[in-house]
Amino acid sequence: MPYRFSYGTIEKYRDHDNILPNIFGLRYQVYVNEWGFEAADDHPDGLEHDDFDEYSVHIYARSDVASEVIGTIRMILNSPLGFPIERHFEISELPPGIARDTIGEISRLAVSKEFRRRAIDRKIFGIERFSANQLPRYIKNGHDFRRHCEHALVRGLYIALYRDSKSRGLTHWYAVMAKGLYTILKRWGIKFVQIGPARDYHGVRSPYLVSIESIERSLEKTDAVLYCEARSGLMH
Repeated sequence: MPYRFSYGTIEKYRDHDNILPNIFGLRYQVYVNEWGFEAADDHPDGLEHDDFDEYSVHIYARSDVASEVIGTIRMILNSPLGFPIERHFEISELPPGIARDTIGEISRLAVSKEFRRRAIDRKIFGIERFSANQLPRYIKNGHDFRRHCEHALVRGLYIALYRDSKSRGLTHWYAVMAKGLYTILKRWGIKFVQIGPARDYHGVRSPYLVSIESIERSLEKTDAVLYCEARSGLMH
């Protein structure tokens, strides 16, 4: 049987379970040790975090066999800091009628390397270089364990993100992504719209915006099972 994952949501100023150090530690593993997107000298405590984390919702995943955080994604809310996407990219003017307080910026998707495949590394991070220790190692009951995780774990993080966004009254998501992650999300019915030119930002990245309502309409038509799964956790 595949591993099962449980998901949680926290805000920094409400972290009563000391989970954030585990989240930041996983981000350090991925963004500093594995990919070198961030400098180790900037994070001497071995935790990857920045000023935007104070204004973020942090989604995390655990497996049914371990207590440590093995997947995470954050959603940055509007604050006096603005949004990172607006600092690093030239973006088009927002469509009329979108209030900044109804936007969340998705970033810092990180999955433990023991629950990843090379293929999803390449798509998420947009990097073609791999070393021998990144080859798949987990085969269970004749199935590629990491193939299961590629979909179940990442998809679960986005479902939790969707539910939290709905509870907050958010209507749109910002994101900066490599083309591969954009393709994965589009396959699931999450069709981001590019809102500015691509640039070299830890590899080639583009700025995107998506309406949460458009995701719902797309999923309802193309993947009723996923749509019902996502909606099942909402308060009525």
